[in-house]
Amino acid sequence: MSTLARGQQAVGITDLTVTFATDGGDVRAVDGVSLSVNAGEVLAIVGESGSGKTVTAKTILGLLPETATASGAVLLGNDNVVSISHARLREIRGTSVAMVFQEPSTALNPVYTVGWQIAEGLRAHGDYTRAQAKAKAIEILDKVGIPDAAERVNYYPHQFSGGQKQRVVIAMALVLDPELIVADEPTTALDVTVQAEILDLLRRCRDEFDTAIVLITHNMGVVADLADRVAVMYQGEVVEEADVTSLFGNPQHEYTKRLLAAVPCLGSGTVKTQERAAKRALTVGKAPLVVATGLEIEYPGRFGRPSFRAVNGVSFEIGANEVLGLVGESGSGKTTIGRAIGGLTRITGGSLSVLGQEMRGVKERQFRPLRSDIGFVFQDPATSFNPLLTIAECVAEPLVVHGRARDARAARARVDELLEAVQLPRAFGDRYPHELSGGQRQRASLARALALQPKLLIADEPTSALDVSVQARVLELFAELQREFGFAALFISHDLAVVDILADRIAVLYHGELVEEGTGADVLGAPRHPYTRRLLASLPVPNPAEQALRREELRLLRLAD
Repeated sequence: MSTLARGQQAVGITDLTVTFATDGGDVRAVDGVSLSVNAGEVLAIVGESGSGKTVTAKTILGLLPETATASGAVLLGNDNVVSISHARLREIRGTSVAMVFQEPSTALNPVYTVGWQIAEGLRAHGDYTRAQAKAKAIEILDKVGIPDAAERVNYYPHQFSGGQKQRVVIAMALVLDPELIVADEPTTALDVTVQAEILDLLRRCRDEFDTAIVLITHNMGVVADLADRVAVMYQGEVVEEADVTSLFGNPQHEYTKRLLAAVPCLGSGTVKTQERAAKRALTVGKAPLVVATGLEIEYPGRFGRPSFRAVNGVSFEIGANEVLGLVGESGSGKTTIGRAIGGLTRITGGSLSVLGQEMRGVKERQFRPLRSDIGFVFQDPATSFNPLLTIAECVAEPLVVHGRARDARAARARVDELLEAVQLPRAFGDRYPHELSGGQRQRASLARALALQPKLLIADEPTSALDVSVQARVLELFAELQREFGFAALFISHDLAVVDILADRIAVLYHGELVEEGTGADVLGAPRHPYTRRLLASLPVPNPAEQALRREELRLLRLAD
């Protein structure tokens, strides 16, 4: 429980400026920012990548690197974080302010149990016996909704799902009853159903413990769902600050208006009904590129454990020039199906025909000639690119591997064409992946996927980690390229609004089974399966009043399950 009374200031930031020393000169990441957050209040800081929101948040905990110089004031109680000693910083981290990091898999140490990692914070700030620390760890895990906390306190991070790992990270932040929690993109990589549970948990922290929360996010639906006030950052400055209802209802700054206009909304796909009907007319009589009939994919068990059936009796088709959106939560089988279509996962039952080739029992030498007709766009282009190669060399790689070019230099003319097609300057070909922003890397990933002019594209969560403004541009580009090149696509996502924009048809997976399929108007407008209804209710929308109603609808659906 926070020691501050509700309404008392938890943190006050005054005229904060942060400058980074680089080889190319000083870069001012934060320029004169002033903000405050009270106990029991959620302040959301939003803005695109590079706007300074994460740098501002890390300054609150004194987590800036040595290359950074900060001035101004960040007041936590009587301490100015900008100028206090390292020893005092260690004392207030965890007790006065704690952080929930974006990626729990990297925030948790894989070689220690979660109980030990929670207890580590207790031992660093107090005199706890091993038994007392373990009891406290079990108590906090139970509070954040980890089932069988007394047993699972001894589990390692890899034994938890993504949503449960995020709960563990929140438990680590809460265990010392801090007055302020800084949550940096706490729901970015989570499915909408799990995201809704994490948002409920953060809401409980605010309401039951009077904890102040600084929420860093690019998801405007999350902001509408959780925030009390919103600060919009652009190029290191706060350009607008208002209560959540006023900001969404009457944004003042042009950048805020553009940011809200870029948010994908359910129902956006209905305006493309005529366009999609015309596309279907062009494909009449053409054989589908992918046909799955009673598809089953089973992973063998190890160490005496039974096998796990990831996909169970799924049937669907992807027609020529068609985009099929595949949605569902983690573990539903979406990525497994995508990998099976790409020849990367073995089929164990039913039938799967890809470009006329039956995949069940297929040998690599039979499928290899078809690989050039299949392109992949991965979720995280930063890890799918070789960091030692330039962008031009990465994009040229499929051309070289499949014998279309002798080497990257010989393929450069084609690479330049592809970069222009995805709206990147040719000069970007000489840069390395780390020199591009997230959105630029995703465009380069699209260019690489299209290098061999594939007939089929498999896109696995290609926009989930992007800011809304960048995401909107990438989605527009994807649609333009699909019209221009005429490829069919399997678009895998957990964001129904994104799928609604791009997909001609939507298929919903749940526990490895296809529970619903149809056009966006059918699936999203009149869902038949309870899971689809729960999925829709879990998706936060950028409207605080509507989101409150949807939250209540989701609560009732959970009670009915």
